[in-house]
Amino acid sequence: MPFRPRDLADRMAKRRPDGFVRETFSLPREQARAKARAFLRSYPSAAYMSGVDRWRELPDGSIEFTMRRLPTAD
Repeated sequence: MPFRPRDLADRMAKRRPDGFVRETFSLPREQARAKARAFLRSYPSAAYMSGVDRWRELPDGSIEFTMRRLPTAD
């Protein structure tokens, strides 16, 4: 697979000095909703300060979003 600038940006975003671990997903709307809910169940906000860091709708209608959490249990 060829290198894409987005790949580097995604890797750098995961290493921000604010201490959060970030994961980026690109899924159809319903799958994105389910993935975000599962993430928040796995990493509750009270313990991990988890949440949606950013999101956008892509031209094909899918949703690209980044979830963040503290690495408390890592």
